[in-house]
Amino acid sequence: MRLGSAIACLALTAILPAAEPLNQLTPQEKKEGYILLFNGRNLDGWEGNPALWSVEDGAIVGTTDSHPIQENTFLIYRDRFSDFILRFDIKLRNHNSGVQFRSTRLPDFVVRGYQADASEVGDHSAWGNFYEEKGRGRNVMKAPDEGWLKAKSVVRHGDWNSYEVFAQGNRIRLTFNGVQTIDLTDDQSREGVIALQLHAGAPMCVEFRNIRLKALR
Repeated sequence: MRLGSAIACLALTAILPAAEPLNQLTPQEKKEGYILLFNGRNLDGWEGNPALWSVEDGAIVGTTDSHPIQENTFLIYRDRFSDFILRFDIKLRNHNSGVQFRSTRLPDFVVRGYQADASEVGDHSAWGNFYEEKGRGRNVMKAPDEGWLKAKSVVRHGDWNSYEVFAQGNRIRLTFNGVQTIDLTDDQSREGVIALQLHAGAPMCVEFRNIRLKALR
């Protein structure tokens, strides 16, 4: 990792118990058919602006501290998925991020589509929300803060948070730190890419780890 990124994200570094293996499937996950989308060592399988994304201490790190951006940009996984359960951990220093799913890839590392939202802006944060990038925005939910109102009591600010995305047919469910925040049906998209977001605006830093997926048949 570049020195500047390492310094910028130093505040996010956590001391993890030795008994807690990272970026590995549990025996139960292997039995259930999960696969890892991130190997914990490099960005194999992912595509994005190399000036913005790297790997540090078993986590994908994205930061705009040294490279301001004018448009939201993404680290995009190589494969497309339709019905699945996606699980990942995310730590956000500030500003806004999220994970796209069933999304459409556009030029220059930009995507359009569904997002499991994340943001650190106090009472107006967006953890647990369901968002449509370059589409309906928060209007895809029943209310603008539907997910956040359920997630705000369990969010771990400045620390790791867990997300689960369930997508099958037109059914979408988001679970944040064990709390279901979204359960709805939507027919906008049934298949697409998974991508990690860096948001334009204030300098920011976000980390991702333990990204795994189970295809539903």
